[in-house]
Amino acid sequence: MANKPEKFIDENGLRLDGRAVDEIRPMTIEIGVLSRADGSCYLEWGKNKILAAVYGPRELHPRRMQKPDEAIVRYRYNMAAFSVEDRARPGPSRRSIEISKVSRDAFAPIVMTKYYPSAVIDVFAEVLQADAGTRTAAINAASIALADAGIPMKGLISACAVGKVDGQLVLDLNKDEDNYGDADLPIAMTQDGEISLLQMDGNLTKEEFKKALEMATEGCRQILEIQKEALKKKFASREEVVESLVEVDDIKLEEIQDEIEIIEEDLEACDFEEEEEEEGIEVIVVKTDVSEPADETSEDEFTEFTDNEDSEIDETEDSEEEKAGEKI
Repeated sequence: MANKPEKFIDENGLRLDGRAVDEIRPMTIEIGVLSRADGSCYLEWGKNKILAAVYGPRELHPRRMQKPDEAIVRYRYNMAAFSVEDRARPGPSRRSIEISKVSRDAFAPIVMTKYYPSAVIDVFAEVLQADAGTRTAAINAASIALADAGIPMKGLISACAVGKVDGQLVLDLNKDEDNYGDADLPIAMTQDGEISLLQMDGNLTKEEFKKALEMATEGCRQILEIQKEALKKKFASREEVVESLVEVDDIKLEEIQDEIEIIEEDLEACDFEEEEEEEGIEVIVVKTDVSEPADETSEDEFTEFTDNEDSEIDETEDSEEEKAGEKI
């Protein structure tokens, strides 16, 4: 472990990493990083690296744990063995169990569990690299993963911490400030400003606590904007695809309407009449309006053909009668 710094804030009011006292660390968010999860998020906040995944809603087993009127939300916070300098012991610890519980309760005001009775929603937050504020970073990532999974929520959850170093309040503690500071106050809020998680380690006066709440509220507001931008970036491509499909459908619809108009014009030029019905067969005669006069030669040829046909029939009948007379 590194030695304690002599001063956390210099004469210019800047902290060890060059930030102002009310400035959060840079945050990047990538959504949908796990193909097998219903929703997932990879978040980097300072040197923190968090991977969150959501599975569900799905049927809860054993069934005796099911709630007939709502779903159960299970939250598992875990630090990988390689996430810290000194190798962490694998498996759940008292600290991870406690953080899992309070983090699950932080989502209680926003997740609409009544739509999925007898189901379970599993949220996994894995800390790949730790650098102070891992519980708040995991909550921010889990909130995005739930939105990516399509879980009905009243809004997003944003979380950050306020601490005290060198007798001064600072927003979003880094590792040294968290290890050697005088206080640590992690807070999670809904986008409506409702506090769903508040813990404190250390001592703060009443005035300092009030100011810390104001700083945390501003920090959560900034994080909320980052979360919204990440979601807009993820789903903007889908909106563009939908818009392009709508445009294609409009073009096809116009083509179909043009074809229908052509068919209707052709049908208007025809006169349909029901002439007779024989043995259950309905005969329909289509009379086409022909503007050009009929060809006269065709009528003459038809008359000539019928005359020749009648004469051939008569000659055949006469020859048969002659043969019959000869035999008699």
